[in-house]
Amino acid sequence: MTKLPLPLLLQPPAGGAATQLRSFLPPARRLAAMSAEAKTAPVSGEYPSPVSPPYPAASKDVELRRAMTASARSAVLASADVVFEDEWLAVVNKPAGVYCDAVLTALPRSAASGDSATKPNLHLANRLDRDTSGLMIITKCNKVAGKLVKAFTDHKVKKTYLALCVGCPPTWEKIKICSGHGRSKHGAWRVYAMPDVGRSLPGGSVVRDMSTQFEVLGVNGKGQFREPYNFYTDDIESITVQEKADDQTSNDDVKDSVILVRAYPQSGRTHQIRLHCQYLGFPIRGDVKYGGVIEWNGLEFDGHALHAESLSFVHPVTGLPVTFQSPTPSWAKDFYLNNGIKFP
Repeated sequence: MTKLPLPLLLQPPAGGAATQLRSFLPPARRLAAMSAEAKTAPVSGEYPSPVSPPYPAASKDVELRRAMTASARSAVLASADVVFEDEWLAVVNKPAGVYCDAVLTALPRSAASGDSATKPNLHLANRLDRDTSGLMIITKCNKVAGKLVKAFTDHKVKKTYLALCVGCPPTWEKIKICSGHGRSKHGAWRVYAMPDVGRSLPGGSVVRDMSTQFEVLGVNGKGQFREPYNFYTDDIESITVQEKADDQTSNDDVKDSVILVRAYPQSGRTHQIRLHCQYLGFPIRGDVKYGGVIEWNGLEFDGHALHAESLSFVHPVTGLPVTFQSPTPSWAKDFYLNNGIKFP
């Protein structure tokens, strides 16, 4: 038998040592190893670049001021606006400019809560940003909490939001946008291109997918308010984010349009609707983090105009489909009334 020199035995084969060693594995383990390598392998040795801008410098002071105001408001919130309540859960309408935990502590207790043995164990099934108003679910026992949290995680809760935006009016009436979503360690949430989904970011996180469907309800007071419909089954135009958004600021008259949109998020990423509105060229009014105007028509806003309008899900105990809708915020009504359009 011919003996090979020791240095040659130590050299990795042309296909790579890992490739050669993997070839000796059973088929099932070989596929698993190949899958693991694909998930961890760096792409061209670089991190993906976001396609949306970082937070503007002015946002730091504005956000600090808003946070302090919200803390004061949260401390004095006496009662939550209950839309629905049964023995297992409550649906409340969170006001803008307060933290979610304040709504939890302000929920009126039922008669049973006076007995420490039967006092409800309250949990937040979902959360809203500090300045976002609208519907939240509070559960009263651990079992129901677990079921609802899983329903949100599995995207089985259908949600709609209203957003008042200032920017470039879209040329479409309905659209679906798909992109990546992520942030570097301690960084800003940003939009990424779809091909970057799954790639690693500085700090160990990865780019995840997010998708939102939008419909335009009106531009500059012209339009017609309509109730949410089953957007999930309609065949609509789709945008897949591949690169940075086009510059939308060349025409000052166009970029200053006021746009009312309804959003149907199909994933539950942090700041998802706010990020997608920014990318599409019409950031939400007052959303300083994502390019929204703070002053408009002589008024300065202390928060962004985003409202969690409706929730639809299967009741975790009764098994019945339920839908809840919150009162329409004043800024959405004013969009029509200020232009002489009758609001339902």
